[in-house]
Amino acid sequence: MARTNPVWRRLNIAKAKIAFASMLLFVSHATPVAAEWIDGKIVILQGLDKITARITTLTTAIDAPLRFGTLELTVNRCAFRPPEETPENVAFLTILDRGHDPSLAPKSVFTGWMFSSSPAVSAMEHPVYDITLLSCRAQ
Repeated sequence: MARTNPVWRRLNIAKAKIAFASMLLFVSHATPVAAEWIDGKIVILQGLDKITARITTLTTAIDAPLRFGTLELTVNRCAFRPPEETPENVAFLTILDRGHDPSLAPKSVFTGWMFSSSPAVSAMEHPVYDITLLSCRAQ
């Protein structure tokens, strides 16, 4: 009897499925549980003025409005991973464009989460300025 017999073939497929399932079970138990996020109090952002090509490092506290050109940035929350985890910083920002005329109402430019590891995931769309999250710190 050759091993090309359909019964042998089904038996080998069943063995392979059992081996794969046990491997998945082992990997799922061997993977450590992800650590919690650490809330930050200080946020470091990078601002780019596309007209002058100047890059500015901006440091601000949570809920403290910060001006960059005509923009007003407010960081509502930031968090970061512990050092033993994969590096990641996140911040929830509200960005308004105040313009050059103070009598005009501010225009909302961006509201949402920014990620330091992948800034293109949720980038701010503005013709003159670009804001990127660099890091979030506890102090």
